[in-house]
Amino acid sequence: MIQARNCIAVIPCLDEAGAIRSLVREVLLHVAAVIVVDDGSTDATAAEAQAAGATVLRHGNPMGKGRSLLDGWQAAAGAGFPWAITLDGDGQHAPANIARFLARAEESTPLVVGNRMAMPQGMPWLRRQVNVWMSRRISALTGHALPDSQCGFRLLHLPTLARVPLTADHFEIESEMLFQFLRQGHGVAFVPVDVIYAGERSSIRPVTDTLRWFRWWRAARNIGNSASTPALARAEQHPGAVLEPDPAVRQ
Repeated sequence: MIQARNCIAVIPCLDEAGAIRSLVREVLLHVAAVIVVDDGSTDATAAEAQAAGATVLRHGNPMGKGRSLLDGWQAAAGAGFPWAITLDGDGQHAPANIARFLARAEESTPLVVGNRMAMPQGMPWLRRQVNVWMSRRISALTGHALPDSQCGFRLLHLPTLARVPLTADHFEIESEMLFQFLRQGHGVAFVPVDVIYAGERSSIRPVTDTLRWFRWWRAARNIGNSASTPALARAEQHPGAVLEPDPAVRQ
């Protein structure tokens, strides 16, 4: 089990002044420190996060969730932490679930992802359907069963992350991370997490971000096809299953 003192939280957010103070305070009950990456907010997000005890990184203008995460992870590694857990800044992820990630993680499983589909009650119907569709596409692409490819609640081993090429600036970062971790031969695990939706405003721009995801997916598919043809998903889809890399990916 990973000790809380070895883990820092990275929270990307945009205009979340109403939620971020209470979120940071609750997260600090479960990890050693919190970094909030304020992606060009026009409200008091940065001040609220700092007042709650977080270290705040600020972008002068919105640069995207992917860029915010990459900057946060770099700062976390620079602070000497071997593990970082990511949560959304709108309160959609339950900090009490952090213990499940810490209990599941080990260096041979450097990426642990939250699985909302284990208990999807309360998840908006459209989001559930989009997640299922995307997860099937990425499962086929990687040759591994990925029950929830879009959940941003994740625990990462930062020294491993430093060796994984990630370039996405926006919401496709979640898909790219799974694709690249598995392509590099790293183990991935899933843990069940609570579904919390209370009418929060989504930062996703349906048309722009969907088109951007499709561009990423086509590029990733070309990379996958040039290396090998992934087998059909073979891993068990129950929560907590470790997904061992496909033998073709190791080569």
